[in-house]
Amino acid sequence: MNTSTQKLWSNCLRVIKDNIPEAAFKTWFMPIVPLSYEGSIFTIQVPSQFFYEYLEDKFVDLLRVTLHREIGADTVLQYRVLVENTTNTVVDYRDNARVSTDKYPLRKMGTGKIPNPFDKVVDNDFDSQLNSKYTFDNYLEGESNKLARTVGDTISKNPGKTAFNPFFIHGTSGIGKTHLCHAIGNRIKEVHPEKRVLYVSAHLFKVQYADAGRHNTTNDFINFYQGIDVLIIDDIHELSGIEKTQNTFFHIFNHLHQNNKQLILTCDKAPSELLGIEERLLTRFRWGLTSKVDCPEKALRYKILSNKILHDGLSISTDVVEYIAENVTNNVRDLEGIIVSIMAHSLVYNKDIDISLAKRVIDQAIKKIERKKITVDSIQLIVCEYYDIKQELLHTASRKRQIVQARQVAMFLSKQYTEMSLAQIGALIGKKNHATVLHACKTVKEQMEVDKQFRDEITDIEQKLKY
Repeated sequence: MNTSTQKLWSNCLRVIKDNIPEAAFKTWFMPIVPLSYEGSIFTIQVPSQFFYEYLEDKFVDLLRVTLHREIGADTVLQYRVLVENTTNTVVDYRDNARVSTDKYPLRKMGTGKIPNPFDKVVDNDFDSQLNSKYTFDNYLEGESNKLARTVGDTISKNPGKTAFNPFFIHGTSGIGKTHLCHAIGNRIKEVHPEKRVLYVSAHLFKVQYADAGRHNTTNDFINFYQGIDVLIIDDIHELSGIEKTQNTFFHIFNHLHQNNKQLILTCDKAPSELLGIEERLLTRFRWGLTSKVDCPEKALRYKILSNKILHDGLSISTDVVEYIAENVTNNVRDLEGIIVSIMAHSLVYNKDIDISLAKRVIDQAIKKIERKKITVDSIQLIVCEYYDIKQELLHTASRKRQIVQARQVAMFLSKQYTEMSLAQIGALIGKKNHATVLHACKTVKEQMEVDKQFRDEITDIEQKLKY
């Protein structure tokens, strides 16, 4: 850094300081180090990816206007982000193009564009869709994930050649299943760079399959997936009730497994608890190892919090970290969200980060966190309790009015409160087809319009679902 660069940045800081609260200025701008000004590019160094994302989200307009005013209208800002392995990543916000010297470019992370694998069939251009920030280095080990992490590490050294094929990981949302999948994929790419590793969500898989059917390229779709060396599919339960997609995945699974290619699947339930998935697929899911990842225990929660605080360049006392670890118990995602919320409250209200602030933020957040997650299973349970009928009756062919009505209400509420397709809802409630679910939703809606008592019943059930 030369004196002219430092002087330009000092001029910019004076303007910025006059336009934001002092706490925000100290937290988000004092740690920035000006590196260079070459041509029209002004490069600054920030402590972490978190800093970069926060600046882009909250202060990008202020930065742009200040640079243009103090340096020149054609000035472009670039960030150099320090990461754990000291590899530098340069990001140009002018057009959001992220240019990286990392082995796994940041441009692969969350572009919002649905990837089309058929465009990338040449090995040199193959995009694994892996997120480079999810590694074994930052997937911390505890009792709740020890088996899954150990097996993942073993697989990454010798994919497709261990007894852990397929590797089926299950557990509730937000506990690190996706992080582990990316960590395994990234490690395999390091150890076996010749391997074609692909991470894909089950939702994207079914979207790609539907597109292939519309464009008469199903054979290309199958051929592509059969050429993968390590296939990682997240949230496999998304295929529930979709018979054609399951049938195609069955053949892809068989081909890969028979050729000693590695399969890694995640799900919110164990195979024995899955509904709407063909038995022949469930049998194959159990061929290898099934491992549950539980909610993190307190010791692991403390390690996760400390690691995030260090990585993001934040300053939070150990007593506050201890308090958060003690009181936020559900999952990793909640822990990380609480840290961001506390930082935001500290800045907005110009408050020190102490136990009092942490308690206030957590008390507000826990109300949201503890809200029930509404699923088709929970809807069926509450509907049956409300109408005082046995849940298994919903899955019979009974035409008794009370059972039919309960079944239709369950279908209607499932359509309202979950992201399941009509076919998936039908598969989970009585093994009905999508037309039956569509008719049920229409029937319930029409009855609500003319029958106040029935409308009140639906409202009561909805309240029981939410609270």
